[in-house]
Amino acid sequence: MTLPFPQQQQPLTAAARTALFEALTAVGGEAVGLLAGCRGDTPIPGAEWTVAEAAAHLAMANELMAALAAGEERPYGDGTAGSLAAANEASLAERPERDPDVLAGEIARWAREFTVAAGPRAGTEPVLTPLGPMDLDTLGAYLLTHMLGHLYDIAVALGRPHPIDRHRVGLTMPFLRVAMPWVTDARAAAGHSACYRLQVRGLDAFAVTFTDGVAVVSPQPPRRPDCTILTEPVAFLLIALGRYTATDALLRGKVFAWGRKPWLAAGFPGLFAAP
Repeated sequence: MTLPFPQQQQPLTAAARTALFEALTAVGGEAVGLLAGCRGDTPIPGAEWTVAEAAAHLAMANELMAALAAGEERPYGDGTAGSLAAANEASLAERPERDPDVLAGEIARWAREFTVAAGPRAGTEPVLTPLGPMDLDTLGAYLLTHMLGHLYDIAVALGRPHPIDRHRVGLTMPFLRVAMPWVTDARAAAGHSACYRLQVRGLDAFAVTFTDGVAVVSPQPPRRPDCTILTEPVAFLLIALGRYTATDALLRGKVFAWGRKPWLAAGFPGLFAAP
């Protein structure tokens, strides 16, 4: 499967790029405290991995993305959920280290190495990633998203504070907007046509328009939205990553919806399949 290069996004400002790199380094460093002294065999709720396996996956993924930022080519699946799952399992089998403290150090190290490698390069430079082609700064947002999702899982398993906040969610948005068309669930979205306006509280709004099951993301709705969805930032990321259901978020007041077809909000996350 060959994924197209996404529409060119607005390049990050120097300040935004600095904020992204600082967040990558900070979140990588927080992994050290999160995993300190924990039991690696603690199961991740709702997943097949243990804490140590999730940490090993993160260490491997951070090293992979640092290599991509340095200009290396590293094939890793073909962008589909099945191929990524197979690549993940193969990489775990090749990485025997399961000491959480050792793995935490690797997570932090490779997060820093990504910023060192990416820093001298233009943020708009194209890179081929496990989810397809994207620019270098979007890869940075991908790395941040990936770390936040798995560290959230580890934090829940260990009963410790997670690293997601509004500021960090804002830094993941360039990747999430690029990824939405790629992770559309073809079966769930088949025949679906509707225009959604998504507003993450405190962040820029954008639109997702489905035409016969094909999703297009744009800064503004191309027509009057059928459904406008307002989401609290942390809930937005957790829903996007499949860690939180839209129904739970609606019932807890984390999501509000209105428009001609507000009921579409509950089914919107189900139109996507996070890899």
